[in-house]
Amino acid sequence: MTSINKLTRNTDVRALAALLLLWLLFFWRLFTPIAADQASLKQGDFSGQFVAFGAYQYERLTRGEIPLWNPYNNGGLPFIADTQAAVFYPPRWLTIALSHLAGGWTYNSLQLEMTAHVLLYTLLMYAFVRRLTAGSALSHTAALAASVIIGYGGYASGYPPLQLAVLEAASWLPLTLLGILEATRRRRLAPRWIALAGCALGLSWLAGHPQTSWFTTYLTVAYLAYRCHISSASWRLFFGALVLLGLVALGATAVTLLPGIEYLLHTTREGLGFAAKANGFPIRDVAQFVFPGSVSQWSPLYVGIPALFLVAVAILCRARESRFWLLVALIGLLHSLGENSAFYHASYNLVPGLRFFRGQERAALLVANSLAILAGLGIASIADWQHQAQRKRALQYWLRFAALLILAAFGIFVGFTDDAARWGKLFEIASRSALVAAAAYVALRLFLRKPQGPAMQLALIALIAFELISVNIDHPANYDPVPHSQQLSMTPPPIIQAVLDDTDPAPFRVDGFRGLRDNYGSLYRLMDIRGISPLFLKGPHAIIYRNYVHNPLAWELFAVKYIFSESPTLTIPSVVSARGVDQDGDVYLHRLEDPRPFALLYYEAEVLDSDEWALELMEDARFKERDKIILHRKPTLELPDAAIEGHVAVKAFAPEAITLDIDTASNAILSLSMPDYPGWEARLNGSTIPIIRAYAGLIALEIPAGQHSLSLTFAPRSYAIGALASLAAWLGLALLLLRTLIRN
Repeated sequence: MTSINKLTRNTDVRALAALLLLWLLFFWRLFTPIAADQASLKQGDFSGQFVAFGAYQYERLTRGEIPLWNPYNNGGLPFIADTQAAVFYPPRWLTIALSHLAGGWTYNSLQLEMTAHVLLYTLLMYAFVRRLTAGSALSHTAALAASVIIGYGGYASGYPPLQLAVLEAASWLPLTLLGILEATRRRRLAPRWIALAGCALGLSWLAGHPQTSWFTTYLTVAYLAYRCHISSASWRLFFGALVLLGLVALGATAVTLLPGIEYLLHTTREGLGFAAKANGFPIRDVAQFVFPGSVSQWSPLYVGIPALFLVAVAILCRARESRFWLLVALIGLLHSLGENSAFYHASYNLVPGLRFFRGQERAALLVANSLAILAGLGIASIADWQHQAQRKRALQYWLRFAALLILAAFGIFVGFTDDAARWGKLFEIASRSALVAAAAYVALRLFLRKPQGPAMQLALIALIAFELISVNIDHPANYDPVPHSQQLSMTPPPIIQAVLDDTDPAPFRVDGFRGLRDNYGSLYRLMDIRGISPLFLKGPHAIIYRNYVHNPLAWELFAVKYIFSESPTLTIPSVVSARGVDQDGDVYLHRLEDPRPFALLYYEAEVLDSDEWALELMEDARFKERDKIILHRKPTLELPDAAIEGHVAVKAFAPEAITLDIDTASNAILSLSMPDYPGWEARLNGSTIPIIRAYAGLIALEIPAGQHSLSLTFAPRSYAIGALASLAAWLGLALLLLRTLIRN
C-alpha cells in the first residue's frame, strides 16, 4: 500500500509539474526579461478599468486606508460598492503587497495577477477531476487533460484575461465543486467541506464579476442537489447543507456584497430592460466549437477537437456524472445564445437574478467547464473498457464518422466564401481543424488499444496541449508585441500634468472625454466626470451624458474647470492652456474662464419633487444655473427676498471626509458638486443635518445665517454591517480550519 501511495504521489507531482511548465510556456512572453521578445496585454478594459482602479486601490491601501469612496471618476462613486474594484479580494491584496515591495504599482502588476489565476484555475481543476475520477487507473491523465482544456481553451484564453474580474471569478469554480464533491461522498454530509465550497464561492463573488459568480452559484446549488440525490442523502440534509453554504458564502463576501446591492439599485443598470440584456452568441458561433476564430476574434466555446472526441467517449460510455455535466453544457449553450433562442426568453422571466445582467454569452463559463470535466470523465472511463469490444468498436465507428464530418464541414466551410482574403483565413482555420481531427482520430484509436501505456497517455495530453496552445498563445486580440512598460505610463502625460500643476486649493473637476479617457482619472488623481465602469449613478449619468461630448450644464453642476476636447474652441469662454495627442488625434486642454466653485451658496430655490421634472427644467434654455438651485423638497429655513452674498471655503478635501467653513449673513442653501448617495453624513457645527437632493442627483444642505463649520463624511451603514458579517465569517472559517488541522 505504501508503494502504491508513493507512486500516486509521484504521478501527481509529475502532472502538477507539467501544468507548471505549460503555464510558463503559454505566458513566456510576459515573463521573459528580453525586451525584444516581450508581449503585454492590450489596452482596453484591462488598462482603462482594472489597472486604473487597481492603482487607486494600491494608493489607499498602502496608506492604511479603506477606499470607500472614489472622487476621481463618474463625478464620484462608492468605490467599495463597485464590484469590479474588488476592494476586499484577497489575491488583489497580495498583488498590492508584492507591488509595494517591488517599488510600486505597474501595468505588469495585474498582468502577473492574471497569469497566476490561470495557473490557479488549472491546479484547482486538476484537484477536482482527480478526486471525481478517483479509483480509475487513468485518473491522473483525466485530471491533467481537463486542466489543460480549461486553462488554455478558448474560454480562459479569450476575453476573460482582459476583463480580469471574469477570469478571477471563474477560477474558483473547481474548488467550489471539489468542496461539494467531498462533502457528499457519504450519505452523511461533511460540514467542513460545505464550508470550503462556501469559502470558494465567496472568493468568486469578491473577485468582482457578479454575473460569473451568479452562474457559479446556480451550478454549485445544482451540483449539491445532484450529489445528494445520487448519494441517497435526505432532502433535509440537502437543505441544511444549502443553508450552511449560503451562510458561509454570504458572510465571506458581505463586506462588498451589501454595498454592491445598494449601489446597483441607484445605477443606470437597474433600469435596463430585456432588449439591453438579451444579447448573446449568434447561432453561427457554434461553428467555433470546431473552427476557432472563424466567426469572431474570440472563441470562448472552443475546447479543442480531441476534447470533443473525449466528451463523446464519456457520453457513449455513460461515465459517472456524464449526464449531469452534459445537461449543464447544453443549458449553458442555450443561455449563451441570449435572445437568439427561446430558452433565454423563458429564463429571463423565471430565473431569479437574471434581470440584473447583460451579455448572456458569458454563460460560456458553464459550457467550457462542463466540456473539460466531460473530457476528463471520458479518459477515466476508457480504463474500464478493456473487455467491452462491442462498445469499443461502436466508439471507433463514431470517431471515424466525426473525423469525416469535420473534413466534410471543412469543404463546406470554405466553399461558400467569395471574399479572397476571407477565404484564405477560413481555409487556414479549417485546414488546421481537419488536421487536428485526423490526428485526434489516430491518437484515440491507438489510445483505446493500450490506454494504460504511459507513452499513449503522454501522446494524448501532448496533442490536446499542442492544439490549444497553438491556437491561443499570443492571441492578437489579447496581446501586443511590446513590453508592458510601453502600454501605459504610470507618469502623467504632459497635457495631464498641466492640470495637476494647477495650484488652486479649491477642488475642481475635469471632463476627460479626450486625452484623459477611461478611468484614468483614478490613475492620475484627476477628478473626472466620466469613466467606463459599467455601474454609473442614475442622477449624475443623466446630467453628464445629457450631451455626450459638449455639455456646459454638466461642467457647471460638477464644478468642471478643465476640459479635454478635440476642438480648439468651445461655446463658453475658455482658454487653451495646453495641447497634446491621444490615440484619436489632437487634444486641446481648455481652462474655463468662470468655472463654478465646488461649493456655492444659493438664496433662491425651485422645488420639484422628481428627478424627471428637475432634468426637464434644466433642459430649458431659459434656466440659469447660478440664479437658483433646484431642490427636491421644500427647505425648512425661510430664504430671504434679498441677500448679501456669503462665503464658503473648502478647508480639507479627502475622498471620505470634506470640511468647509461657511459665513453667510442670511439663511442659504449650500450646493455641493457631489453625487447624492446613501452613506454621506453632514454635520454643521457638530450636529447632524439632513441632506437634500438637488439637481436630480447632487447634494444640497440648509445653512442658517452665521459662521459655521461643516463636515461631510462617507460611512455607509451597508459597509459597516457587511464588514461585521464578513469578519465573523472569516474568523469562523479560520477556527474551523484550525480545528480540522488539530484533529488530523
